[in-house]
Amino acid sequence: MTLPQAITVVSDADGRLEPRVAGSNVCVAAVVDACHEMTIDAGLAHLDIPGLDRTTLEPVLTYCAQELCIADEASCPGCRRRMEREGIGSFDDFVARHREIVIADGAVRVTGNGERTLHTESLKTLAENWSGEKYWYWARRVIRKLRHGIRRAQKQGEAFADEGESPTVILMEPQLADNIGMVARAMANFGLDTLRLIAPRDGWPNEKARIAASGANFVIDEGTAFPSLDEAIGDLNWLAATTARQRDLLKPVMTPVEAIAEMRTRIARGERCGVLFGRERSGLSTAEVSNADALVMIPVNKHFASLNLAQAVLILGYEWMRTSEAQSLGRVTTYEAPIMAGLNLRDDRLATKKELLGLFEHLEGELERLGFFNPPERRPAVVRNLRTMLSRMGPTEQEVRTLRGIVATLAQGKGPGRKPPS
Repeated sequence: MTLPQAITVVSDADGRLEPRVAGSNVCVAAVVDACHEMTIDAGLAHLDIPGLDRTTLEPVLTYCAQELCIADEASCPGCRRRMEREGIGSFDDFVARHREIVIADGAVRVTGNGERTLHTESLKTLAENWSGEKYWYWARRVIRKLRHGIRRAQKQGEAFADEGESPTVILMEPQLADNIGMVARAMANFGLDTLRLIAPRDGWPNEKARIAASGANFVIDEGTAFPSLDEAIGDLNWLAATTARQRDLLKPVMTPVEAIAEMRTRIARGERCGVLFGRERSGLSTAEVSNADALVMIPVNKHFASLNLAQAVLILGYEWMRTSEAQSLGRVTTYEAPIMAGLNLRDDRLATKKELLGLFEHLEGELERLGFFNPPERRPAVVRNLRTMLSRMGPTEQEVRTLRGIVATLAQGKGPGRKPPS
């Protein structure tokens, strides 16, 4: 295939093809690892590869992120793709490729038929990492960080819903452009698209607000300034006003949860709804609040009720998104699928009861053979405790296979180190 100019594929000492940064002996995985474990700038400084900087880094990361090494029949040391190319599909295969695996201070050693010696800090680390790292996944994360830093000013984003399908956020005489930008950022995170400003002190539009929005430029660009409250709310059917103070007005008082539920019902009927937020210093006057259909009061510490503007908007926005069918746990990129709350197994699966029982019988058989159950009458209680402990783990199919490989190796040894029958 046609390689990016930033990458060359060369043979290592063992004849394996390895993708490296052009003009250096550094493999692609080392670049990904350094920029992932450190910051991008710290990683580049640590690597100190001539010609490799923020402007030339992305082709290197893209090569890994898109797994272009597969077509090149190349792989990096420590990568899962190398394990796959070498046919290492299980822990037993991994051990067999080594002469010896030394655990921690050497009190535990696992031997195989290979020529290399591996040192690892613990059995747990070995069990987690023997199959190699998913460097392509790390590369995708670093690319997002790289683009976020370079392209934030040009980032536009897009509205979450069509016009009128989400509450309008209205800010009463906001003083600081930075606060408007932070409000826009909160809005964009939680699907609130429409921003209206009443007599902003520093004028509108305002570049400082765009910078503070951290990429929520579509909210800023579509934001509209009005000279008065009446003009800002004129086309709305229902308005809520936020307040931290009790008001001597006969209006319903709602929590954010209740206010969002009311607005969802009304918006579904085709009504337009809005939420009015007060000035940074003094909030809303009673005369301004009187224009609202309901008051929204956020549950807080009664001795300290002091949220800033963006925090108040964020709380209402969170409640809005929480009840949306289109919500997402975190960001979802081109390379990712949405995830649900709970344990996400990706390509793995939970072990079946048959597989767990096989592990139990394997472990108990070896412990029996080696005289662990002493005195014998304690065996049922110890077995019960072992099974309870291992069942509570909820191991995956891969974890069960790894544990069985560890049990077999510790009990019988491997290769030249295999223990004679007792």
